[in-house]
Amino acid sequence: MGRITLEQIFNHPIAQKYVKRSGVAHAIAVAEHAFHFACTYGVDPDLATKAALLHDVGHYTWYRNGEWDYELYRENDIHAIKGASRAHKLLIRIGEDRHAAKEIAIAILLHTDSYLPEGSFELKPLQYVVALADEADEEDGGNHHYRKMGDAESLERLRALDLRVDQYRKGKENIV
Repeated sequence: MGRITLEQIFNHPIAQKYVKRSGVAHAIAVAEHAFHFACTYGVDPDLATKAALLHDVGHYTWYRNGEWDYELYRENDIHAIKGASRAHKLLIRIGEDRHAAKEIAIAILLHTDSYLPEGSFELKPLQYVVALADEADEEDGGNHHYRKMGDAESLERLRALDLRVDQYRKGKENIV
């Protein structure tokens, strides 16, 4: 069986529901950043881009009096926990290698420290790359979740990223 692609993941109804809820433009931008960081830090870009694409699929929208409340979100959100579980289930369902699905899910779980108790925690390289990629695309007040991108552009960018991952894995490292 061949590699499960970003396009295959994105086209799955579960991914469509949750990636669109958390922001397609942000998810794809983070996946693109993750590719570059993965190449830089010697991390498998296939795992990094998948974790990055799915990193926010656990988001819940926190509203107060009918309006988005960013502070309520920051105070109470555990989207990384829900997202790791949701992504793992999706990846297994579509045929991803089980070990890879677990590594991707753990990277999603640890992409943010917003719900972790204070203290020191050392991330593994894949986890670090996904967290770094997410930080690279963040905007104040969570505005990165509200940028828009149509389906045609989304698919075009994911196909291009899939191609770059394939080329990198074949040893054509000059595609970074």
